[in-house]
Amino acid sequence: MPDTPKPGVPELGPVDISLLKEALRRGWGDLKRAPGFALVFAGVYVLGGWMMIWVTWITGQSYWLVFAAIGFPLIAPFAAVGFYDISRRIEQGRPLDWMQIFSVILRQSRRQLPSISAIIIVVFLFWFFLAHMIFALFLGLSTMTNVSTSYDIYLTSNGLMMLGVGTLVGAGFATLLYMITVLSLPLLLDREIDFVTAMITSFQYVQSHPVPMFLWAAFIAVFTFVSMLPGFVGLFLSLPLLGHATWHLYDMIAYGTAPHGHPAAA
Repeated sequence: MPDTPKPGVPELGPVDISLLKEALRRGWGDLKRAPGFALVFAGVYVLGGWMMIWVTWITGQSYWLVFAAIGFPLIAPFAAVGFYDISRRIEQGRPLDWMQIFSVILRQSRRQLPSISAIIIVVFLFWFFLAHMIFALFLGLSTMTNVSTSYDIYLTSNGLMMLGVGTLVGAGFATLLYMITVLSLPLLLDREIDFVTAMITSFQYVQSHPVPMFLWAAFIAVFTFVSMLPGFVGLFLSLPLLGHATWHLYDMIAYGTAPHGHPAAA
């Protein structure tokens, strides 16, 4: 029976480039140890991407993609927990039992994870609202073209301004989401704390260690984007690797670089 999570936030140590590399090395080792779990958890996203492409192609409509995009953040934290628990079990020498791992994921629905999923959804909705406002501000009075067959409207001065402002605002929202979740998700699995404390802890830690943590964010963004290009198939590699590596990054920041740094907790 897994131990009860300890209360409170652990004392978080420093982070540097070597720690990021070690997190990736350990994450790669976990991926090789448990490839079946990678196929299952990452497969949800790959199938979702294929379905979005298929429905868009069949219907010729893409407005519903907003709702599909909103659905992914609901399951993302739970998929992440799966990778975290696998890495934790490997590190502690515990068996990779499918039922136990899925029970850990299900237990998170009775803890703080749904609350942080809701926060992610709220941020997404606010971004969609602002994106529509930005579009209306720059292109609301323009003569529209069919953007599925012509991108000329985006090459106008207003179109380029809209793309520039939208990209900056979108990057701001992406940065905010990264800062409040990069450590809060593994922290919520590991410790018994409320989601607000977890998000504040994560935000403050990134704020205190901007260079290595934003390098980590840039790597995640580029790696994930590139992995989506070959028909989303690259997500079978990127999502498990980043999930396992994120757990190890948190684990080393919270408990040091030695393996088996803390007891089991779920």
